Amino acid sequence: MNALSSDLAPGPDQGADPGRVVLLTTSHRVAPGLLSWPAWQALHDADEVLCADGAHPQLPYLEEAGVRVARSAPLAEELLAACAGGRTVVVVATGEGEPALTDGLARLAGSGAVRMPDLELLPASYDLPGARLLDLVQVMDRVRAECPWTSRQTHEGLAKYAVEEVYELVEAIENEDRDELREELGDVLLQVVFHARIAEEDPDEPFSVDDVAGGLVAKLVHRHPHVFGDATATTPEEVKEHWERAKAQEKRRRSVTEGVPLGQPALALAAQLTARARTAGLDVPLPSGEGIGYALLALATRAESEGVDPEAALRAAARTYRDTIRTAERPGG
Repeated sequence: MNALSSDLAPGPDQGADPGRVVLLTTSHRVAPGLLSWPAWQALHDADEVLCADGAHPQLPYLEEAGVRVARSAPLAEELLAACAGGRTVVVVATGEGEPALTDGLARLAGSGAVRMPDLELLPASYDLPGARLLDLVQVMDRVRAECPWTSRQTHEGLAKYAVEEVYELVEAIENEDRDELREELGDVLLQVVFHARIAEEDPDEPFSVDDVAGGLVAKLVHRHPHVFGDATATTPEEVKEHWERAKAQEKRRRSVTEGVPLGQPALALAAQLTARARTAGLDVPLPSGEGIGYALLALATRAESEGVDPEAALRAAARTYRDTIRTAERPGG
């Protein structure tokens, strides 16, 4: 045996019951010690528990629970010997998943030269939905600290990228490209995590991605009283009423126009102003004037009243026009 497996007890004759090997895997995204009940049973019932990583985060919790863990990295042949005679050996896998050991076991099984123990892969902890977001935060921390470009970025310098990524997301949706949609959603998410990481460094008013997420959770709960409270809503219109009412309570704005970003595309801006006035029950006539701007304002208002997004409608028409131009450019077009 190698030096790391000196704690392994020699097994009985290999001709006896070949025993059982349990490869116990854990998620680094779940707090150490939070293991499934089958995992705890396997650990307590095992004849031997091995772990190659002496710094494995689970070890203090296993030992606190009375599970003796041998710091050992056995070869496949050594593990078979340890299991012989009907013994059960649990291997607490490292973050890499013990590829050398599993490859060796596969090689022995394929040879047909030895009786193989029962092999079981037992996940001891599972990732919860959204667990990979923890990885994203950790990677962003490291990139911010070590990348010469990323470490110098500011909110102001990144603002243009946020706008670009949202437009690319919209295009992916319009193209009905699922792969592109997934990628562009990731790029938009990157902007959120990036800005939150920069915000942590503010000397006066720092906040983190947890603060961003916490505020969003509170907002969603407050604006969905029909889901998290006693209110009722059976139609999308009723849901929107709850949303606008809760939003008004939160913002306490003096004008329905507050919060409407003037930097958005003009058609979208006109439609949003129209929607705000209509929702507030204000009968505000359109300003009179000549020129294409006032004509476009009237068209945007008409589109909003008919439930049409004027920005999306114009974009769809422009795409059709683009295709027509491309057809005309072809020989014989």
